[in-house]
Amino acid sequence: MAHVRKTLVQCDFDGTVTIGDISFMLLDAFAAGDWRQWLAQYQAGRISAGRFNSQVFSMVTADKRTLLEYIKGRVMIRPGFDELVAHCHSHDFRLVIVSNGLRFYILQILEHVGVPDIEVYAARTQFCSDGLRVEHVGPDGTILDTGFKDACTHSFLANGYRVIYIGDGRSDFAPARQCHHVFAAVASGSLLARCQQENIECQPFTDFHEVVRVMETL
Repeated sequence: MAHVRKTLVQCDFDGTVTIGDISFMLLDAFAAGDWRQWLAQYQAGRISAGRFNSQVFSMVTADKRTLLEYIKGRVMIRPGFDELVAHCHSHDFRLVIVSNGLRFYILQILEHVGVPDIEVYAARTQFCSDGLRVEHVGPDGTILDTGFKDACTHSFLANGYRVIYIGDGRSDFAPARQCHHVFAAVASGSLLARCQQENIECQPFTDFHEVVRVMETL
């Protein structure tokens, strides 16, 4: 019998599973300061994702309950996500969320949409009176200022997985280019444009129904 390689689906969260960025939503509502000046520096490549998160979330002093209450009813899930989850389950694919966002709200949203058992790798958060403290911890336990998604992808590949990558933004490009198949969201972030510029083969998508149809052929 031919060997069937095990498959892992690495999926970004903000802007990929969700339509819009939940972190930005929370920062717009609760950050005490001009957090978008830091966003501009991050988007220009002048600071790391870790530095961006540390700076902007230190401006938020609201507690966990307040933040979670705020996002209720405001989160839009990209159509077909339930179909993606079902497809991965039926094909014995390991579905993993890897995000530069914050783990506490990702877990809450996944529970709300009825899929609380998905693996999530994202920033850990401490709620302090003078602002949130966030950090990304890599697969080996190292605290990472940059390259968190890349480190996760490298770990999955090193463990023998065929990795299918689904993402949308600039932080998705470096890990995606390591993977066997790439899906890039249309009109969201910059992953699609970067893949096209660098001649990295990728499949554009607008919803997860499209992703599943293509995955059926892989």
